[in-house]
Amino acid sequence: MTYVICEPCIGVKDASCVEVCPVECIHEAAEMFFIDPEICIDCGACEIACPVNAIFPEDEVPEEWKSYIELNAKLTEELVDKT
Repeated sequence: MTYVICEPCIGVKDASCVEVCPVECIHEAAEMFFIDPEICIDCGACEIACPVNAIFPEDEVPEEWKSYIELNAKLTEELVDKT
């Protein structure tokens, strides 16, 4: 399972999740943060730290934000392509 950062992060980009991530799998995009599922260890620290409740386990993403699963994957792919 992976975690997904959803719509509430857009425009806020509070880095509390980044600060608590023990494996540095959270990266910054233009409007929001995203989680690299290949590095994430599913500890849940980011979910608890998020002040806007934007982070969900993939299988618990609210229906209205399901598109963020694909967006997270796309942002991760773009990051990999840059390296």
